[in-house]
Amino acid sequence: MDLKYPNGATPLDKNETEGLIPTNITTREELDRWEQDNINEAIVRLERRSPKDILTEQFIKRLHKQMFGNVWQWAGRFRQSEKNIGVPWHRIPTDLKSLCDDARFWIEKETYPQEEIAVRFHHRLVSIHPFPNGNGRHARLMTDVLLEIIFKKSRFSWGSGDLINSGDCRRRYIDALHAADKFDYGPLLQFAKS
Repeated sequence: MDLKYPNGATPLDKNETEGLIPTNITTREELDRWEQDNINEAIVRLERRSPKDILTEQFIKRLHKQMFGNVWQWAGRFRQSEKNIGVPWHRIPTDLKSLCDDARFWIEKETYPQEEIAVRFHHRLVSIHPFPNGNGRHARLMTDVLLEIIFKKSRFSWGSGDLINSGDCRRRYIDALHAADKFDYGPLLQFAKS
């Protein structure tokens, strides 16, 4: 399979690429189409049945499996390798629990405005990078679920462009994530709403 990764993407290792379910995929473009079809199915499931407690490891894993389970055998399972981004793989469950606990606290105590809570949650989830691949797409959908279910707000538009392939929209998203690394969440919030 010919996988050419855009800037900032997380490369899969050999063991992870062997987890590909469809055997007819040969290019990244074909893989992207299969994954997007699977993600669309997950969104339809979410719209049919509103989840209850989304700030749990169980829901986070289940959503990833729904988004990528028709494409990858490892969908919904935490990565067991180091990546170019993310916490060491053995810390994923602990850091994820801490994120969910923090998000519950922010929501309960109204620590930040609702949309800022959403982008802070998104940034931390991307920073943990719990899965072998699909983390950005998963974190964006998780954030949208948080907005809809907990805050009763509309989803973010996430720059209204292509975040999968290299280009201006993806560059602005990655730049906004880098700003959030330095605790400046304004660019990420502005990007998410644009």
